[in-house]
Amino acid sequence: MSACSPSLARAFFLKSLSPREAAWILAVWIAMAAIPGAGAAASDWPQFLGPGRDGVYSGPALTAKWPAEGPLRLWSRDVGQGFSGPVSSRGRALLFHRVDDQETLECMEARSGRTIWKDSATTHYRDDFGFDEGPRATPAIGGDRVITLGAEGAAICRDWATGRKLWSVDCKLDFKMRKGFFGLAPSPLIVGGNVILNIGGIDRAGIVALSVETGRKTWSCGEDEASYASPVLASFEGRARILTLTREGLVSIDPADGRELFRFPWRPAMQASVSAATPLVLGNRVFLSASYGAGAALLRCADGGATVLWQKDDALSNHYATSVADGDFLYGFDGRQEQGCSLRCVGLRDGAVAWSQEGLGAGTVTLAGKELLILTEKGELIRAPATSSGFHPSARHQLLPFLARAHPALADGVLFARSKNKLFAFDLAASPASLGK
Repeated sequence: MSACSPSLARAFFLKSLSPREAAWILAVWIAMAAIPGAGAAASDWPQFLGPGRDGVYSGPALTAKWPAEGPLRLWSRDVGQGFSGPVSSRGRALLFHRVDDQETLECMEARSGRTIWKDSATTHYRDDFGFDEGPRATPAIGGDRVITLGAEGAAICRDWATGRKLWSVDCKLDFKMRKGFFGLAPSPLIVGGNVILNIGGIDRAGIVALSVETGRKTWSCGEDEASYASPVLASFEGRARILTLTREGLVSIDPADGRELFRFPWRPAMQASVSAATPLVLGNRVFLSASYGAGAALLRCADGGATVLWQKDDALSNHYATSVADGDFLYGFDGRQEQGCSLRCVGLRDGAVAWSQEGLGAGTVTLAGKELLILTEKGELIRAPATSSGFHPSARHQLLPFLARAHPALADGVLFARSKNKLFAFDLAASPASLGK
């Protein structure tokens, strides 16, 4: 049988859907086609946790061995406050940070760190616990637009080329967003023509979808307070779904109209707690993890609800950083950040701990091929094979000063990572990094 054309295949696919689903999918295709560069480069890191929001790097091969003195530093520069991670696309790197009373989105040349443009908005955020008062959420790049979400709930869309503000929405004012313990942290998710925000507003505005084009509300749902985890796109039984971990649990939403399809209660028992690890989507399975006694769970999900495959409080309790998965195993940090963490490998099948490594402190994990890139909060970058046989680092170097809490970006073989007041770029590529050129 001869292969059919892409257009014919799309037509057959649309016929298999309900009218409402087909209309929404078609709208997404049209919206994506109208956005220059949308979905163009798998090697980009255009949003929090990378292109698949799963911490997986899929760009050009990385060098097999680092130099004795460590990876080549391309550049470094001073930056302001914040826990927002860098993003990178098409030869540019962007960072959302706070300088004085301004939340600033800065666009830089990825090769040199030279500023291309920057744009700011005034913030009055004050942290009730004395922590860093910069933005927490990482920007999202969608074609010719970049969307940020500030610590006080200012959602701003800017032009990719110039940084010009296209629209802004005050979520605190418009949706009665609640502050939470540490300000607003969930990163925006662009799905088709909408940006999805986990903001914890009232009057059915816990989760909102705004038009990327205009900033107008497309839909909103729920009244749960926001967690610190970011929404993620999933597909169950061939249907696109948005998964959001609120303060009360996991919620599955139809991206076409904001209809809630199911919810799975999931939260720490104590009120003064944080659920920050983003749900990790693995086909029709979803891994949830939180500290403060919540533990971890693997769910099998469908539109009818979620079935618990396993649930444990002694396997892999992520405090802030999201775990990664490779094959039949999960890799991530277990335990409270301030009480001491361990890096762990845990079986997906049953949650059994394959190995646990103490002494690293807290950090983030990125999966690149069959290797783990571990960036500790102390600023040490560790390279280790993703294997259940044990923790066997092949290289480790002190690259950043303390405190490296934000999740790094890995695009075209270049690692962009921030410490408390500096942003760095390191070349990890097997051949000289192209950086979108």
